[in-house]
Amino acid sequence: MKVKIDYDRCMGDGHCSEVCPEVFDYDDVQTEVHVTSDEVPKELEDKVRKAFEECDTEAIIIEK
Repeated sequence: MKVKIDYDRCMGDGHCSEVCPEVFDYDDVQTEVHVTSDEVPKELEDKVRKAFEECDTEAIIIEK
């Protein structure tokens, strides 16, 4: 699984980094999230899906 952020949609609240800090890193200075891994480790896929489902602006994009 791969994941990326659509910065045109992201509102920068950092909720995804609270759900899965291993993959989403919140920069509180620039108020934006960065994906920290090109390939999501298998054991973190459920947490990434949860962040995806809880993203109000649908800014998280999951690629298989």
